[in-house]
Amino acid sequence: MVTVEVDSVRVESRMSAGELCCPSCPDGVLAGWGFARPRRVVGMSVPVRPRRSRCRMCAVTHVLLPVTMLLRRAYLADLIWAALAAKACGGGHRRIAQRSGIPACTVRGWLRVLSRRADVVRDWFLAIAVAAGVDVSIPKATGTGCGDVIAAIGVARAAIAARFGDRSVLGAVTAAQVAVACTGGRLLCPGWPPMPGSNLPTPTDPDIRGGDRSVSRG
Repeated sequence: MVTVEVDSVRVESRMSAGELCCPSCPDGVLAGWGFARPRRVVGMSVPVRPRRSRCRMCAVTHVLLPVTMLLRRAYLADLIWAALAAKACGGGHRRIAQRSGIPACTVRGWLRVLSRRADVVRDWFLAIAVAAGVDVSIPKATGTGCGDVIAAIGVARAAIAARFGDRSVLGAVTAAQVAVACTGGRLLCPGWPPMPGSNLPTPTDPDIRGGDRSVSRG
């Protein structure tokens, strides 16, 4: 899976021009290869049918997932981000679920996945902030794993926006989209990020390298 911008016309244009690099081999570029099956995504009025691509060199296929969605999640990234931010502010999963209209078990699942690897995820985003920014201030501990992750993503967003502007190839530089782009859509995937010493890639197109399927569950 490769994270791309929301504008499908631009994605097609860049793919035709050979501007989408293959995350599986160093010299490969991606070409169109049909579409993934359509899926309902909460927060969107119509089903999503992500573009598929195939490397011209190694022949490996990849789903091109818009930066508004996380891998294997049936909710828009903005909705998930709002739930995580509410947890960082002290909300419980039942209250968050009630306010957002999302099942409590789904919200609880998101929070559990993040809390189990909060320290590693926090360090991932702080490393991105330091790489992208100048004189980055490391945020103080908030007392909760989710709060620390949200703070780190906020610092990364500010560093990226300061360096590249408030808009990028992927679109507006929002905290939610930074959370998707810098993880290759894998923010809530079990086992992400790879533990220190691992060389497993989490590919994101075009410039932020962080995280072969699209969304499938809550």
